[in-house]
This record gives sequence, structure tokens and C-alpha cells, in this order.
Amino acid sequence: MKPFIFMLLCCCNLFGFSQSDKRFENANTLYNEGKYAEAIDSYLSILDSGVHSSELYYNLANANYKLNNIAPSIFYYEKALLLNPNDDVIKDNLSFAQKMTIDAIDKVPEVGFSKIIKNVINTFSTDTWAKLAISGVFVFVLLFLMYHFSYNTSKKRIAFITSIVGLLLACFSVLMAFQKEHLNKKDNPAIVFAQESRVKTDPNKNSEEVFRLHEGTKVQVLDSYEDWYKIQLADNSTGWISSKDIKLLKAF
Repeated sequence: MKPFIFMLLCCCNLFGFSQSDKRFENANTLYNEGKYAEAIDSYLSILDSGVHSSELYYNLANANYKLNNIAPSIFYYEKALLLNPNDDVIKDNLSFAQKMTIDAIDKVPEVGFSKIIKNVINTFSTDTWAKLAISGVFVFVLLFLMYHFSYNTSKKRIAFITSIVGLLLACFSVLMAFQKEHLNKKDNPAIVFAQESRVKTDPNKNSEEVFRLHEGTKVQVLDSYEDWYKIQLADNSTGWISSKDIKLLKAF
């Protein structure tokens, strides 16, 4: 009975995927026919069913871009890039969409030792750093055993030195993995969807306005309080914005 249930579940899953593929193809057909609004509705219906992919977000961004929907096009290009960060086509299309935004915010460049450290941390993903740590431990254990059981003095010396290098690599990789995870948790980007949003000094409507943002601008969310988000811009300006005015990129 159990094998039958398992096979039935597998068939249901396959049917679900095929249905999504069919809807995706239908949405692409609408897009190719220039029916961009209808294509957007079709893509969104696939998202509502719980299916997420870089290709889906990319096509949804393209359809919004065709209709000059600034915030949605940037939002979905960014989400596609989160799932496929090395895709140059997505990056190029995102840069085209960003040219439609109003806000010109100069990014504060990172300099000195902190920039070097961050570049090293961002060399690999958290998973890759973890794999390097495991590899380092494996090398350490293997070579330490060779050192312990070897009777040749030169081989013992080489095995000992190399095992220490493996241990140091493992420790360094573990440290980098934790730092990378810490950076990932701090990274909480969002896109402004309101045509114009008033950013306040404090999380209430009566507080002083510090600046205004327009649709499509990317911000970093630092904190939240009730219906407000504390945000930071690329130039390090901060303020509080209504949660209704932005959408978080990492909310899948």
C-alpha cells in the first residue's frame, strides 16, 4: 500500500510541474504576442501557486519593463539575480531598468582594510566556505595519520607541515563561513514601490521629513517598528519609511 501511495504522490508532483510548465509556456506566448499585461497576470498566477525560478522572475521583469512599470521591473530583475547571481543578461537588463529611476544616489565606496576583508569573505558563498573547511579537516586528519605512522623523517616533516596548513585552512574557512552568513543576514534589500515616499526621522507620520524617494530605488532595511522600516541608502543616508511603500527582495 505504501509504495502505491508514494507513486501516487510522485505522479501528483510531476503533474504539478507539468501544469506549471504549460502555464509558463502560455505566459511566454502572450509575451511574444505583445500582450504584456496578460503575460504578467499569467506569470503572477504561477508565483501564487508556489513556483519560483530565476527564469520566471526574469520574464516577469521583462514584461513589466515593456509596460514601463519601473518598480516591478527592477524588483523582479533583482529577485532573478538573487537566484542566479552570475547571469550577465539579468545584470544588463537590470541596469537598463535602473536608468528609468528618478533618484540619483551616489554610492559611498568602501576603502582600506575593511574593503579587502569584505572582498575575501564574498569570494565564496557560505556553503562553499563550509565545504573548504571540511576539506581542510579531511586533509589535516589524513596527513596527520601519515605523519604518525610514517618512519621516514623527511616524509614525517612534510606530512606534519602540510597537515598544519590543512588545519589552518579549515579554521580560516570556518571563520569566513560565519562572516559570510553574518553579512547575508545583514543584507536585507528592498525596492521602493510608491511613486513618491516621504522618509521620516522617526517611525511616525508627524516626525520631520528627511528626504523623499521614488519608485524603483533600492534601499537596505536596517530595522522595523510597527508599520515602519528603518532604511539606509547607498550614500549611507538613513530614515524611516512606511512598510506599505517598499517590498522586501528576499521575501519569497
